[in-house]
Amino acid sequence: MIVDAKLFLSASSGAPMYQQVIDQITMKVMAGDWPAGTALPSIRELASQSQVSVITVKRAYQELERAGVIVTRQGKGSFVADSPDLQRALLHAEFAEHLRALLLTAAKLGLDIEDIKQLLDESATVDTNATSEETP
Repeated sequence: MIVDAKLFLSASSGAPMYQQVIDQITMKVMAGDWPAGTALPSIRELASQSQVSVITVKRAYQELERAGVIVTRQGKGSFVADSPDLQRALLHAEFAEHLRALLLTAAKLGLDIEDIKQLLDESATVDTNATSEETP
Protein backbone atom coordinates (compact mmCIF):
# COMPACT_ATOMS: atom_id res chain seq x y z
CA MET A 1 0.00 0.00 0.00
CA ILE A 2 1.33 3.43 -0.93
CA VAL A 3 0.58 6.03 1.73
CA ASP A 4 -0.11 9.70 1.22
CA ALA A 5 2.95 11.14 2.92
CA LYS A 6 1.78 14.73 2.68
CA LEU A 7 1.73 16.34 6.10
CA PHE A 8 0.53 19.86 6.80
CA LEU A 9 3.08 21.45 9.10
CA SER A 10 2.97 25.03 10.29
CA ALA A 11 5.89 27.12 11.46
CA SER A 12 3.41 29.41 13.22
CA SER A 13 1.93 26.57 15.26
CA GLY A 14 2.85 26.51 18.93
CA ALA A 15 3.88 22.86 18.59
CA PRO A 16 7.40 21.95 17.49
CA MET A 17 7.69 20.49 13.98
CA TYR A 18 8.64 17.01 15.21
CA GLN A 19 5.53 16.98 17.43
CA GLN A 20 3.36 18.00 14.47
CA VAL A 21 4.81 15.06 12.51
CA ILE A 22 4.07 12.71 15.45
CA ASP A 23 0.54 14.04 15.84
CA GLN A 24 -0.32 13.77 12.16
CA ILE A 25 1.08 10.27 11.72
CA THR A 26 -0.73 9.18 14.88
CA MET A 27 -3.98 10.66 13.54
CA LYS A 28 -3.54 8.79 10.23
CA VAL A 29 -3.08 5.53 12.17
CA MET A 30 -6.05 6.25 14.47
CA ALA A 31 -8.28 7.08 11.51
CA GLY A 32 -7.29 3.83 9.81
CA ASP A 33 -5.71 5.66 6.86
CA TRP A 34 -2.43 3.91 7.64
CA PRO A 35 -3.32 0.37 8.83
CA ALA A 36 -0.98 -2.04 10.62
CA GLY A 37 1.98 -3.11 8.52
CA THR A 38 1.81 -0.07 6.23
CA ALA A 39 5.24 1.12 5.15
CA LEU A 40 5.97 4.70 6.13
CA PRO A 41 7.89 7.00 3.83
CA SER A 42 11.62 6.99 4.44
CA ILE A 43 12.92 9.68 6.76
CA ARG A 44 14.50 11.54 3.85
CA GLU A 45 11.38 11.25 1.69
CA LEU A 46 9.07 12.57 4.41
CA ALA A 47 11.50 15.37 5.28
CA SER A 48 11.65 16.42 1.63
CA GLN A 49 7.87 16.27 1.11
CA SER A 50 7.15 18.11 4.36
CA GLN A 51 9.97 20.60 3.91
CA VAL A 52 11.54 19.93 7.30
CA SER A 53 14.95 18.64 8.27
CA VAL A 54 15.87 14.96 8.30
CA ILE A 55 16.68 15.39 12.01
CA THR A 56 13.10 16.53 12.68
CA VAL A 57 11.56 13.47 11.00
CA LYS A 58 14.12 11.14 12.59
CA ARG A 59 13.19 12.45 16.04
CA ALA A 60 9.47 12.03 15.28
CA TYR A 61 10.02 8.44 14.09
CA GLN A 62 12.05 7.65 17.23
CA GLU A 63 9.25 9.01 19.45
CA LEU A 64 6.62 7.09 17.46
CA GLU A 65 8.65 3.91 17.82
CA ARG A 66 9.08 4.50 21.55
CA ALA A 67 5.30 4.93 21.83
CA GLY A 68 4.71 1.67 19.94
CA VAL A 69 3.00 3.33 16.98
CA ILE A 70 5.64 2.28 14.46
CA VAL A 71 8.42 -0.27 14.20
CA THR A 72 11.67 0.11 12.31
CA ARG A 73 13.32 -2.85 10.63
CA GLN A 74 16.98 -2.43 9.82
CA GLY A 75 17.44 -2.11 6.08
CA LYS A 76 13.71 -2.28 5.36
CA GLY A 77 12.31 0.95 6.80
CA SER A 78 9.58 1.94 9.21
CA PHE A 79 6.10 0.44 9.37
CA VAL A 80 2.91 0.98 11.32
CA ALA A 81 3.13 -1.41 14.27
CA ASP A 82 1.28 -4.67 13.76
CA SER A 83 -0.55 -4.50 17.06
CA PRO A 84 -4.17 -5.70 16.93
CA ASP A 85 -5.30 -3.07 19.44
CA LEU A 86 -3.12 -0.16 18.28
CA GLN A 87 -5.93 1.92 16.80
CA ARG A 88 -8.12 1.37 19.88
CA ALA A 89 -5.24 2.12 22.25
CA LEU A 90 -4.48 5.38 20.44
CA LEU A 91 -8.14 6.39 20.54
CA HIS A 92 -8.30 5.52 24.24
CA ALA A 93 -5.21 7.63 24.95
CA GLU A 94 -6.74 10.55 23.06
CA PHE A 95 -9.99 10.15 25.02
CA ALA A 96 -8.08 10.09 28.31
CA GLU A 97 -6.22 13.26 27.32
CA HIS A 98 -9.49 15.05 26.53
CA LEU A 99 -11.00 13.77 29.78
CA ARG A 100 -8.08 15.16 31.80
CA ALA A 101 -8.53 18.54 30.10
CA LEU A 102 -12.26 18.44 30.82
CA LEU A 103 -11.68 17.65 34.49
CA LEU A 104 -9.13 20.46 34.80
CA THR A 105 -11.62 22.90 33.29
CA ALA A 106 -14.36 21.61 35.58
CA ALA A 107 -12.10 22.16 38.59
CA LYS A 108 -11.41 25.73 37.46
CA LEU A 109 -15.17 26.27 37.24
CA GLY A 110 -15.62 24.84 40.74
CA LEU A 111 -17.72 21.92 39.49
CA ASP A 112 -17.82 18.77 41.59
CA ILE A 113 -18.35 15.22 40.36
CA GLU A 114 -22.13 15.45 40.73
CA ASP A 115 -22.19 18.61 38.58
CA ILE A 116 -20.13 16.83 35.94
CA LYS A 117 -22.42 13.78 35.99
CA GLN A 118 -25.46 16.03 35.58
CA LEU A 119 -23.88 17.81 32.63
CA LEU A 120 -22.99 14.45 31.06
CA ASP A 121 -26.55 13.20 31.52
CA GLU A 122 -27.96 16.38 30.00
CA SER A 123 -25.55 16.17 27.08
CA ALA A 124 -26.39 12.52 26.45
CA THR A 125 -30.10 13.35 26.52
CA VAL A 126 -29.63 16.18 24.01
CA ASP A 127 -27.55 13.94 21.73
CA THR A 128 -30.10 11.12 21.94
CA ASN A 129 -32.97 13.48 21.14
CA ALA A 130 -31.09 14.98 18.19
CA THR A 131 -30.37 11.50 16.81
CA SER A 132 -33.97 10.32 17.18
CA GLU A 133 -35.27 13.49 15.49
CA GLU A 134 -33.03 12.82 12.47
CA THR A 135 -34.36 9.27 12.10
CA PRO A 136 -37.69 9.13 10.18
